[in-house]
Amino acid sequence: MFQANELCHVFILTSLIIKHRVMISINSPAKKARNSNMERPYPLLTLSGFFFFFFFLLPAVCQSCPEYQKQALLKFKSSVLAITSSLNTSDDSPLQEWSSSSNSSCCQWYEVRCNDSPNPTSKVVISGLYLDGLLANLSPQSTILAPLFDIRTLEKLYISDNNIQGEIPAIGIANLSSLVTLYMGGNNLSGSIPPQLFRLPLLRSLFLDGNSLSGEVPEEIGNLTSLQDLSLSGNKFSDAMLRSVVLCLKGLEYLDLSHNYLSMEIPTEIGNLSNIVTLSLNNNRLTGGIPSSLQKLSKLNILHLQNNFLTGEIPSWLFNFEDLWNLFLGGNRLIWNNSAEIAPNSRLCQLSLKSCGLVGEVPEWISTLTSLYFLDLGRNNLHGAFPGWLLEMQLQGLILSDNKLTGSLPPDLFSRLHDIGVLALSRNNFSGELPKNIGNATSLRVLTLSENNFSGPVPQSLIHCLHLQLLDLSRNRFSGSFPVFDPQVGIAYIDFSYNDFSGEVPTGFPEETRFLALGGNKFSGGLPFNLTYLSKLERLELQDSNLTGELPNFLSQISTLQILNLRNNSFRGSIPQSIFNQLSSLRILDISSNNLTGEITEEFHNLVGMIEPPNAPSSLIENIALGFTKTWAYQTVQVSLDFEDLVVNWKNSKQGISSDILNIYTLLDLSNNQLSGHIPASLGALKALKLLNISHNKLYGKIPISLGDLEHIETLDLSHNNLSGSIPSTLTKLQQLTILDVSNNQLTGRIPDGGQMGTMILDPNYYANNSGLCGMQIRVPCLEDDGLPLPPPPPMTKTQELHREGAWFLWKGVWIGYPVGLLLAIGIIFGTGFFTLSPPSNRQHLPHRPIRG
Repeated sequence: MFQANELCHVFILTSLIIKHRVMISINSPAKKARNSNMERPYPLLTLSGFFFFFFFLLPAVCQSCPEYQKQALLKFKSSVLAITSSLNTSDDSPLQEWSSSSNSSCCQWYEVRCNDSPNPTSKVVISGLYLDGLLANLSPQSTILAPLFDIRTLEKLYISDNNIQGEIPAIGIANLSSLVTLYMGGNNLSGSIPPQLFRLPLLRSLFLDGNSLSGEVPEEIGNLTSLQDLSLSGNKFSDAMLRSVVLCLKGLEYLDLSHNYLSMEIPTEIGNLSNIVTLSLNNNRLTGGIPSSLQKLSKLNILHLQNNFLTGEIPSWLFNFEDLWNLFLGGNRLIWNNSAEIAPNSRLCQLSLKSCGLVGEVPEWISTLTSLYFLDLGRNNLHGAFPGWLLEMQLQGLILSDNKLTGSLPPDLFSRLHDIGVLALSRNNFSGELPKNIGNATSLRVLTLSENNFSGPVPQSLIHCLHLQLLDLSRNRFSGSFPVFDPQVGIAYIDFSYNDFSGEVPTGFPEETRFLALGGNKFSGGLPFNLTYLSKLERLELQDSNLTGELPNFLSQISTLQILNLRNNSFRGSIPQSIFNQLSSLRILDISSNNLTGEITEEFHNLVGMIEPPNAPSSLIENIALGFTKTWAYQTVQVSLDFEDLVVNWKNSKQGISSDILNIYTLLDLSNNQLSGHIPASLGALKALKLLNISHNKLYGKIPISLGDLEHIETLDLSHNNLSGSIPSTLTKLQQLTILDVSNNQLTGRIPDGGQMGTMILDPNYYANNSGLCGMQIRVPCLEDDGLPLPPPPPMTKTQELHREGAWFLWKGVWIGYPVGLLLAIGIIFGTGFFTLSPPSNRQHLPHRPIRG
C-alpha cells in the first residue's frame, strides 16, 4: 500500500509522463500522418486523463500538511478528549475525525485550512484553524493551546467562545510570526496582554473581547504597524490602554474599547486616527465633552459613545459626517440644544439620543433621515401625540419609552410600519385600545407597552406575529380574553401582570416561554395543569391574583423552574414536598401571605439552586439578538429596555430586585402563613440563600444551630413565632448577615455579640418581645453580669440608621421600593435576518466581529 506522500509522488510522476506523451502526440507530424485514423482521439483522451489527475485526484491526495503539524493537531485533540473523559461528557467531538491514519490528510480535517497553491509541487502547510466554540463546555486552561503554537505557518487562528481560563500564553504566541488574524474573544482569559503578542509584525486583526484582561500596556504595542482591527471590549482595561492605542496605532480602521474601565476624557489625539471607520467607546466611565477633533475623522461610519458620563452640549457637527451610518450618544449627561438647526445627512441609519434632554414634541428634522431604520429617543421629556410622520419612515426599531407622550396609537400604525421589529413605548401616558391590525406587523420581535393607560382587549391578531420574542403589556388596564398563541411560536418573555384580566389562569402560551408574569390580575380558581406544558419555563409569577385551592404537586413537573412567585393569594393546605425534591433549579421561592399549614419539610438536599451559589450574574433575557434585513453592514449596537423588578416582601413593604442582577440572589420566603412544627435543621444546607423569611407563622422549638452554616445569608427573619431557647452562637459566623429579626418569640439567654453579631445593625426592635433575652444589644444585663456596667453600644453609622428605619438589605444595584429596570442587550446584527435567543453565558459583552475570511 502506498502512503499518502508516496502516492502523491507517483501521481506527480505520472502526470509528467502523460504531459510528455501529449506533447509528442500533438507535435509529431510523422506520427500524425502514420496513424491519423487510429490515434486522432489519443491526444484528447490523454489530455482529459491528465486534467482529471491534475485537478481532481492529485490535489486531494497531495493536500496534506507536514507531519509535525499533523502531530501537533493530534496532540491538541488528545488533550481535549482527556478533559472530555474526565468530565464524563459526551465524546462526540468533531475532532474525532482528526485521524492518525497515514491516509488521513489533515488539510481535509474539521476546521483546518491549508494554503492554496496552484502548483501541486509546492509545500503545503496549515494556514488557518477555525475552532470557535469547540471547547465551550470544557472550560480548559490556556495551556491546552500549546500544541497549536507549534504550527508556525498559521495565518488565521479563531479560538473564540471556548471558555478558556488563565493567561494568554506568552511564549507560545511568539511563535506565530506569520499570524494575520487572531480571534480569542469570549473566553475567561485574565492577566495582562503579553508583550510577545505585540511583536507579531503581520498582525492585522486582533480580537480579545469578552475576557477579563487588564494591566499595563506593553511598549511593544507600537510595533503593530499593520494592525487595522482591534477589539478589546468587555475587559478591565483602564485609561492607559486608550492613550496607548490613540498615540501608537494610527492606522486603525476598527476600534472597540467598549465595556471597560475607561474614566478619562476622550483624548483630543483621537482625531489623528484618520483611517478609523468604526469607533466604539460605549459603556465606560468617560467624562468631559465630545472633543472637536472628532471632526477630522472623515471616514467615520459608526460612532458609539453611549452609556458614559459625558457632559456638555451635543455638537451639531456630528450630523455633518457624510458617511456616518450609526450615531449612539444616549445614556450620558449630554445636553441637547432644542433650538439648534439640524440638517443631517440622509445616510444616517441608526440614531440613539436616549436621555439627552430633548424637550417638546418629537423633533421633526428626524423625518429628513430617509435611510433611518432604528431610532431611540427614550428617557427624554417628549410630549404630544405619536407623530404621524414616523409612519412615513421605514423604521424597523423605534424606542420612545420613558417620555410623556399622550393620546391613542394611530390606527394604521402596524399596517404602515409593517417591517417594525422593535417597538418600545413603555412608561408614557398613551391610552385607548390597541389597533386591531397589530398582526400586520409580522416582523415584530419586541413589543413593550407597559405602564401606560391602554384598555380594552388584547387584539387576537397578535398571534400572527410569529417572530415575537418579547411581549410586555404590564401595568395597563387590559381586560377580556387572552390571545391563544401557536404552541410552536418562539416567544420567550410574556408579561401581562397588573391589568384587569379575570377568570381562570390562561394557559395558551407557546412552549418556548421562559418568563411568564401574570400576577396582579383578578383571576379565580387554582393553578391549571396545562402550565406543565411550558417545558422551558424558568420564571413564573402569579402573585396578588386571588388564587385559591391547594398548591398542586404537578408544579414539580416544570423541572426548569428557577423563580416561583405565588405571594399573597389564598392557597391552603401543606407545601408539596415534591417542590423541594424535584425542582433542583429553583433559586427563588416566594409563597408568603397565603393560608398554608403543616410543617416545613426536612428534604432540602435536592434544591441545588439554593445550595450552590451561581458562578456569575446573568439575566434570563440577557442574550437576545435582533437581525434587521440589511445585507451591507455587519455591526452590533446596544439599546436598553426596562422591565419590572422581582418584588419581594420586607418588613411589610414591597421591595424590588433589579432583573439584571437577579441571578446572583437566592431567596426563600414562607412568611405570613400558618406553618407549624420545628424549624428543620436541614435548612442550614441551603448555603446560597441570601434571604430566609419564615416569620409570622406558628413555629416552635429552638433555633437550629445549623443556621450558622448559611454562609451567604444577608437577611434572616424568624420573628412572630413561638420559638424558645437561646439564639445560637453559630450565627456569629455569618459574615454577610446584616439583619437578624427574632422579635416576638419566647427566646431567652444572652444575645451573641461576637463576630458578625457584634458589627451588624443594632436595632433593639429586632429582639423585642422576648422577655428572657439579655445583652448589650438591648441594654438588658444578664444575670452572670451582675455588678458589671454594660458597655455602651457602638455609635450607629448612617447606613445603620437607615436600616433602623426599615430599609432594605444592602444589595448592590437594588433601588428601594422602585423598579430599577433591566439593561437588555439587544445586538442588532445586520445580515442575519432572524431573531435568536441564546442561553445565558458568562460573557460580559458580545461585540461586532467582521466576517472571518
